[in-house]
Amino acid sequence: MEQLINQRVKDIEISGIRKFFNMVSHIEDLISFTIGQPDFPTPEHVKKAGITAIEQNFTSYTHNAGTIELRVAACNFVKKKYGLLYKPDSEVIVTAGASEAIDIAFRTILVEGSEVILPGPIYPGYEPIIKMMGATPVHVDIRENQFRFTLEMIKPFITEKTRCIVLPYPSNPTGVSLSESELREIAEYLKNKDIFILADEIYSELTYDQPHISIASFLKEQTIVINGLSKSHSMTGWRIGFLFAPEVISKHILKVHQYNISCATSIAQKAAFAAVTNGMDDALVMKKEYLKRREFVYKRLTAMGLDAVKPDGAFYFFVKIPKTIQLNSFDFALKLVQETKVAVVPGSAFSEYGEGYFRLSFACSMETLEIGLNRMEQFLRNA
Repeated sequence: MEQLINQRVKDIEISGIRKFFNMVSHIEDLISFTIGQPDFPTPEHVKKAGITAIEQNFTSYTHNAGTIELRVAACNFVKKKYGLLYKPDSEVIVTAGASEAIDIAFRTILVEGSEVILPGPIYPGYEPIIKMMGATPVHVDIRENQFRFTLEMIKPFITEKTRCIVLPYPSNPTGVSLSESELREIAEYLKNKDIFILADEIYSELTYDQPHISIASFLKEQTIVINGLSKSHSMTGWRIGFLFAPEVISKHILKVHQYNISCATSIAQKAAFAAVTNGMDDALVMKKEYLKRREFVYKRLTAMGLDAVKPDGAFYFFVKIPKTIQLNSFDFALKLVQETKVAVVPGSAFSEYGEGYFRLSFACSMETLEIGLNRMEQFLRNA
């Protein structure tokens, strides 16, 4: 029966991040720098809110867009944090994680033959959805621009078929963000053009050197903002995301969302309400620790002679494989894990423009980082 499967589905693959993690996760004494998941527990008050929801039988469907109390709180959150103004009753949708938000956004705005411009390297979660919609992902090589996806890089790739530009900042896998002036320049150029911006801002609470700025503050009418609680509140398994967009856009996205999942989990919504109200600043404790780790890892990597751009946000380093090592990124990562039991993600998981690099997540304890980096240093000495 496989011959009857949708060819577009057959043509996509499981994420290279997950594929490599699943390949090596059985190894004993493994130091894993692979999965982008906070190593902190969900805050206690958030967990208690979820438990209370179960005890009080809050286990039924909610409004398709989410409970109104959560939508009000989510709008208050982005207003206070980033100065964004959205109407709770019509311009925010509570989703099953940021991944579902990306999916329903693309399925609403893309048509057969349209093009989506993305930076490369990039998180692998966008391209499969674009292709399943019959649209074309157009990658822009940003490696020689310190991984910055600026207007100068974007302009040559805009055509009559361009339907959307993806701005994923802070970036997975590079951790790089864009400055206010860079975002403003993009917004001013795109204003009144028939092009959407998909701003994936899931790491917005984890920025280190400057506050997060959303391009929606300059061009709300064309921007779909993706956010959520997986990274900011260590709630990956709760699956709560937020999609913010003007009503003329969001009312159509809501239809796709409704037929997709009806609504986000009611229990998780109660926990999310606690996260974006009393827990509005829960990420600060984690961010403080991530900052220490960033400095430690950067110092170690540079001492090893490795080329890495210091990340502005998130919890990743995207590291260039030394030219003296004659291996592609997958074989490098495989040899590293086989010889040292240290796992990183091959750069090839992040489009063809990630080849020659590896991603290292520092969302783990200082002790784990030190052990893993010591092993990596020894490996590089012997390479």
